[in-house]
Amino acid sequence: MHFRLLCRFLWLWPYLFCLEALTIHKVQYDTKILIKTIVTRINDISHTQSISSKQRITGLDFIPGLHPVLTLSGMDQVLAIYQQILTSLPSGSVTQIYNDLDNLRDLLHMLASFKSCPFPRARGLKTLEDLDGILETSPYSVEVMVLSRLKGSLQDMLQEMDFSPEC
Repeated sequence: MHFRLLCRFLWLWPYLFCLEALTIHKVQYDTKILIKTIVTRINDISHTQSISSKQRITGLDFIPGLHPVLTLSGMDQVLAIYQQILTSLPSGSVTQIYNDLDNLRDLLHMLASFKSCPFPRARGLKTLEDLDGILETSPYSVEVMVLSRLKGSLQDMLQEMDFSPEC
């Protein structure tokens, strides 16, 4: 009797494994689509085309974007920082991008759970004092630079999704 039950379970095992594999691939696919959507939203903001992501503004060196992020937790940390920065920008055109980043972070957490990664929710920076002062003098330039760097970071993340990033 136990032998029959074991045989049935072993017969179903490959199908159960495929269902899990399809689910993680579906989440990776959804993650890629959302990243592409956010990049498109950034491109649709007309003034973001005028500054390179490599440009520096004194006092904003804490803004990520110059180095690719290779892990899921690193991606989450970068997105948390960008979310915090986006809430400080005076323009209302970034609200949907902020919401999309929140959804993207949720997808990264789902990917981490599929991989059994310990994945605490990342927090942003402790203080953005430098940002407030710079925003007073040049809000347009800061917004363009932030969105340009965010776009670069997202494109790096998109490439990394093809290689199934580590925890």
